Amino acid sequence: MANKNGRIGILVGGGPAPGINSVISAAVIEAVHSGYDAVGIKNGYEYLVKGDTSQTVDLEIDDVATIHTRGGSILHTSRTNPTKRSEDLETCVATLKKLNIQNLITIGGDDTSFGASEIARAANGEIRVAHVPKTIDNDLPLPGDMPTFGYETARHVGSEIVMNLKEDSRTTNRWYFIIAMGRHAGHLALGIGKSSASTITLIPEEFPDETVSLSEVCDVLEGAILKRRALGRPDGIAIIAEGVASKLNINDLRNISGVEIPRDEYGNIRLADLPFARILRAEVERRFEERGESMGIVDLTLGYELRSAPPIPFDIDYTRTLGHGAVRFLLTDPTDDPRTAQGAMICTVDNRLQPVPFEDMRDANTGKTIVRMVDTDNLYYDVARRYMTRIEQSDLDDEEILGDIAASASMQPDAFKRRFAVKS
Repeated sequence: MANKNGRIGILVGGGPAPGINSVISAAVIEAVHSGYDAVGIKNGYEYLVKGDTSQTVDLEIDDVATIHTRGGSILHTSRTNPTKRSEDLETCVATLKKLNIQNLITIGGDDTSFGASEIARAANGEIRVAHVPKTIDNDLPLPGDMPTFGYETARHVGSEIVMNLKEDSRTTNRWYFIIAMGRHAGHLALGIGKSSASTITLIPEEFPDETVSLSEVCDVLEGAILKRRALGRPDGIAIIAEGVASKLNINDLRNISGVEIPRDEYGNIRLADLPFARILRAEVERRFEERGESMGIVDLTLGYELRSAPPIPFDIDYTRTLGHGAVRFLLTDPTDDPRTAQGAMICTVDNRLQPVPFEDMRDANTGKTIVRMVDTDNLYYDVARRYMTRIEQSDLDDEEILGDIAASASMQPDAFKRRFAVKS
């Protein structure tokens, strides 16, 4: 191997997202062209916290020249939390030093970003870190309101799936309840719902209180079904962000599911393991049964199908810039900006690279990475809401419309108005 200037490590943490391999490819190409060894670290932080230096692979340009079009991660990934214990963080940094990693590129979401920032702090300048933000949830507060890479592909693939299900729904005269990934925010659910022209989309941001009852969520879904039926359509598609489940009372969730609430290494509820769609389906079907009606609903969860999809051109283009930019940042003089001397988040603004200090991405109160929520006051959400079929205040205020929808529920208008009063 030719004489090199140093070693740049690359690892991936958290869930897969389309475009990971494109970041790796661009970073390796730029590193090698700059005279550095590129070292792939397998399975995120998992082996680093164990002091295991064996899970690495030297990467050359030929190894990555064509991987940018592939989904998944050639380095695999894990959710191991290097900050769970102080000794884990110390071991992680020590292992990186044993590997002679002076510069580290981490690819991941908010949890991986937090781990990256803590490694940079603990290394105290001996290991510089460039974090490339990725998540199909689109919930990192990137400057310029840029999407997180992987989101656009996930929305595209998700929309295609839902449009097929819409046709099945129309053909069979039934409803689908579809849970879309999004641990905290409703970006992916809303993006898929709006792009596929789904009947209704529910996101956690539309429920202003800290918690929401299962009854309140089902009221919205039941109301949408009744209104749609009053308009002559027995079919429909409801997209529900899984983050809605995170707002339900934990005890309520435990009682409903009958299982212990599973959590990952960062303490987050493993929402994908909760039968949320089935819970909603059972409750809404029960309500129709009480009226003597049989209501067939299909429930499913949409998420794993999206995470390792081949990236669309937008995400390939975007991630090649980010991978290139991560290396260029690491090779700049740390004294150029004291706030990014130890490391930074790699972003683009107005087609320019912009390293963002880790502390700018943290909540001042919790110390955790800030979560970008859907702004329900902006035009994007307003247009999405206007094209949904759901009970709105204007429906309850219009006597003719109220009468038609109430009749579809076999209820008196006044009783219907009280029952389905709009709360948001």
